[in-house]
Order: sequence, then structure tokens, then C-alpha cells
Amino acid sequence: MSQNPDNVPGAANAMWGGRFASGPDAIMEEINASIDFDRRLYEEDIAGSKAHAAMLAQQGIITADDAESIIAGLEEIRGEIQAGRFNFSREREDIHMNIEARLAELIGPAAGRLHTARSRNDQVALDFRLHVKTAFLSLDRALTGFIDALLAKAEQHADTVMPGFTHLQVAQPVTFGHHCLAYVEMAARDLSRCRDAVNRLDECPLGAAALAGTGFDIDRHITAKALGFREPTRNSLDSVSDRDFALEFLSVAAICGTHLSRLAEEIVIWSTPQFGFVRLSDAFSTGSSIMPQKKNPDAAELVRAKPGR
Repeated sequence: MSQNPDNVPGAANAMWGGRFASGPDAIMEEINASIDFDRRLYEEDIAGSKAHAAMLAQQGIITADDAESIIAGLEEIRGEIQAGRFNFSREREDIHMNIEARLAELIGPAAGRLHTARSRNDQVALDFRLHVKTAFLSLDRALTGFIDALLAKAEQHADTVMPGFTHLQVAQPVTFGHHCLAYVEMAARDLSRCRDAVNRLDECPLGAAALAGTGFDIDRHITAKALGFREPTRNSLDSVSDRDFALEFLSVAAICGTHLSRLAEEIVIWSTPQFGFVRLSDAFSTGSSIMPQKKNPDAAELVRAKPGR
């Protein structure tokens, strides 16, 4: 294979140089970098690193002074990222090495001790799992609020009679409260799936290292507790390779989106002059540049459309 002339002979990759005599080709660096995607994991990466450093110090693997410097440096980096002052580098591939490189600039050699008993394999598994767990908890709160709103509307309209439809044809009389409660049932199933999935993912993979654990005397229960997990994972091979939780989130989100799309479609229909069952507030409607009498249910139309994508 030809050597890229931009690569200086002997300039091995700074992260995993080892036996490599030269650096990777430019195209390899381009396709290998994930920082454009995983930069959004900075909060999780910093949280995991802080917990890991604290545990290493508690176990006597690194000094308390080093841990304190590491944690302070990580907090400074968090502030830089939040303020938009952090320089994300594609040459450093991912969020983990971007943060560790900046940490070395801030605190010196102590930064290198943060990676003791840890691999980027268990690090990314942790970051991704924390990220998805946070998304699930956010979905849990949103669904709970949605159910509460539907219940309040159902109680308010327990005796409000409306036609029930099949095939968009008037079928049998129902109440609007009863109709709202149908969506309570759907949202409750979504919430149940959400909580079931969180229960399955609520295990901390940190400590699995590359794939077979570490010889250092770490305490995985300390880091699991510090990061809000129920317990550590049980198998190191599975820990670094499992992404089931991400698939489960996509599944729960898709099913939930289908239910929201169904409700949104009814709102679109009900808000037309032909039906006139509901009136949307101005805050969730749009108008027309040429037809001033129009009040378009754009918010509902967008909710109806997005689950398909």
C-alpha cells in the first residue's frame, strides 16, 4: 500500500502507537473519527471519568491529590464545552480522547492516570448507556405529564357526548372523556415499555475494560452507585458489546410516536370547519400568506408526520 506523503515516518498514532512505525493514512483518519457524532456524549463521558477517578483514589490505585486534580480539570472542561470554547479535534478521533487530551493540557501528567483500569471500550459502552438512560427518563417524564393532561381532560368531559367514528363515518355515541381515556391506555403501555427497558439497561459496564476486565483492584459497585445504576454488569464480553438498550429505545419511541400520530390526525380532522369539535390555540397554529381566514393545525400535522420518518 502507498504511504500518504503527509504522514511523517515514525509518527505513530498518539493514542495507540505501540508497534506502529507510522501514522494512519489521511482517509483512515477521516473514516475513523467519531467526534462529529459522539461529542454530544460529553456530559456522560465527564460523569463517568469523575466516578472512575474517585473510585481509583478510594481503592488506593491513584492518589487523592491526583483524583482531585482530575475531577477539577474535568469540571473546567465541562464549562468550556458548555460555553462553546472547547476545540473539538478530529485528529483525536472521539469525545474520550478529546477530553483526556485537554485534561493533560490543564493538569499535566496526572491526566494520564485517569485511564488506569479503563478502556475506550467500556468507556463508550458506559457513555452510550448513560445517554440512552437519560433519554428514557426524559420520555418517562413526558409520558407521565401527557397521561396526567389526558386524565384531567377526560374528567372534565366525562359527560360530553360526541359521535364515535369507524371509517370516518358516524357510528355510535361516546363521550369525549372516554375518547381521551383511549389515549391514556396507549400512553400507559408506552410508559410501561419505557420503564421495563430502563430496568434492563440499569447496569454499569465500567470496569469491563477492553473485554476481559482488569488486573487492578477496582470496585465496580462504587462506580455503578455513583453513576446511578442499580448494579454492575455481570459479563465483561457482553458489557462492551451490548447495544440492545438503544434498539429498545428506538422501538419504544416508534410505538409512542405512532400513538401520538394517531391523536394528531384526529386533532387535524376535529379542528376543520366541517367537524368543528376542537379549537387550537394560536400558539400551536399557523396562518396563510394569501388566505387570512385560515388557521392551520401545523403543530398536530408535524406530530402526525414525524413518526413516519
